[in-house]
Amino acid sequence: MRHRHARAGACAVITAVGALVLTALPGSAAAQIRPDSTTPQAPHRSAAETLSVGATSDAVYRAMQRDLGLNRAQAERRLANEAEAGAVAGHLKNALGTSFAGAWVSGPESGTLTVATTDTARLAAVRAAGARAVHASHSLAQLDAAKATLDRAAQHRTAPEASSWAVDVRTNTVQLRAADPAAARTFVAASGADRSLISVGATAERPRPLYDLRGGDAYYMGGGRCSVGFPITRGSQQGFATAGHCGRAGTSTTGYNQVAQGSFQASTFPGRDTAWVATNSNWTSTPYVKGQGGQNVRVAGSTQAAVGASICRSGSTTGWHCGTIQQHNTSVTYPQGTVSGVTRTSVCAEPGDSGGSFISGSQAQGVTSGGSGNCSSGGTTFYQPINPLLQGYGLTLKTGTSGSEDPGPSEPGETTWAAGTVYEAGAQVTYDGITYRCLQGHQAQPGWEPANTPSLWEQV
Repeated sequence: MRHRHARAGACAVITAVGALVLTALPGSAAAQIRPDSTTPQAPHRSAAETLSVGATSDAVYRAMQRDLGLNRAQAERRLANEAEAGAVAGHLKNALGTSFAGAWVSGPESGTLTVATTDTARLAAVRAAGARAVHASHSLAQLDAAKATLDRAAQHRTAPEASSWAVDVRTNTVQLRAADPAAARTFVAASGADRSLISVGATAERPRPLYDLRGGDAYYMGGGRCSVGFPITRGSQQGFATAGHCGRAGTSTTGYNQVAQGSFQASTFPGRDTAWVATNSNWTSTPYVKGQGGQNVRVAGSTQAAVGASICRSGSTTGWHCGTIQQHNTSVTYPQGTVSGVTRTSVCAEPGDSGGSFISGSQAQGVTSGGSGNCSSGGTTFYQPINPLLQGYGLTLKTGTSGSEDPGPSEPGETTWAAGTVYEAGAQVTYDGITYRCLQGHQAQPGWEPANTPSLWEQV
C-alpha cells in the first residue's frame, strides 16, 4: 500500500493489518416486520416507502451481494425488513419508556427484530408488536449514563492506548476493548462509572489516523487526500460534510480533478470527527454518492439504521464495500485523543477513505472516521453519524426527494414541524394542531410531514 501524506498532527497510515486507524492519509424469505394494529398508521405509506427502499441503487445491491453473500431478492427483502424494523423499534422505545433496553435486527435478511426491556410485564407487548422480546438487567438509559461517565473521564485523563468503548445492546453492557485490559480496568475504576455495567476485554486494534460533490469522491488538502461525505447546502451556500481530522477551519481544498474547490468552514477533532467544506460557484451539490463503477447512488434522507442493519461505504481509495452496523454510540481513542458518538461497523476501509459516505439503502448514515485492517483481509470501520453533524453546523442534506429550494434548518427550540430540521428519537412537534413524537432520528424532508410518515412519527 502506498503511503500518502496529510496535515501534521492529524494523520498517519496503516502500517500493518489489524491497526485501527482514521481513514484519511499524512437464507429463507422473512416476513416484513410491522407494528400491531393498534399503532397509528397512514393507510398508504409504509416504512419502506417512506425511506425509498424501492429506489435503492443497483450499485448498493451489487455491493450487498458481494460483501454480505446475498442474492438480489434477499438484499431487497433485507432493506425492506430493516426499514419496517426501525419503525417498530421506535414505537416500542416510546411505549416502554425507561424500561427500554435497546433493539437490533438479525438474520441474513434482518427478518428478526429483537427488543429488550427491564420490565418482564412488558415482554408480551413487545411480542404483540411483532418483535422478539428479551429481558435485560439494565436499561439503555443506564448503559448510556455509564458510557457518558467514561467519556467525561477521557476528557480529563488519558484513556488506555488503543481503546474503544460502546453501548452494546445485544450483551446489555458497555463494552470496553483495549490493548492493555489491566490499564482499561484502572481507567474504569478511576472514572467512577458503575463497574457492573462495563465489560473489559483485549483487542489487537490500534487506533491511528489515516489520510489519504458527490459522496465518495476524492478531494485534496495540501499534501493529503480524503473523501467527500455527503453534499449539503447551508442557505444558498453549497458544500459537503466530511471528517474533522481531514482539515482545520480555513484549510483549502481541491476536487478530484485537482481544480480549486473550497475551504473548511468548521472542523472538530478530537472529541467528535466532524467538518464541512464550503465550495466555490464551480461546484454544485448533488443528491448522490459515488457507487460501484462510478454510478450514482441516490440519497433520499438520513433516517438512522438499527444495530445489525446492512450498511455500505463509498471512499476514494477502495470504492464500495458493505457490512453491518455493530454498535452505535461508540468511543474510540486515537493518538490525538478520544472521539465519541461514532458507530462501529464490519465494513473495511483504507487510507484516503476518510470522510467518505456511509449509506443504508438510500438513507445517509455518516462520514468515515477510522478503522482497522484493509479491504483485502477485512476490517472494522467507525463513522461519525450524519444527523448530529448536520444539526451542529446548521446544514441541510442534499437529497433526491428535496424541492429545488433549500428550506434550511428551523430555529432552535422550534416545536412546529419543519423540513430541514434534525429530529432525534423522542422529540415532540406539532403539525396541523396535532402533537407527534419522533420514532427514528432523521433530518426532515419535504413530503415527510408527520401525518404522512407513521414510520417516523406517532401521534401523542
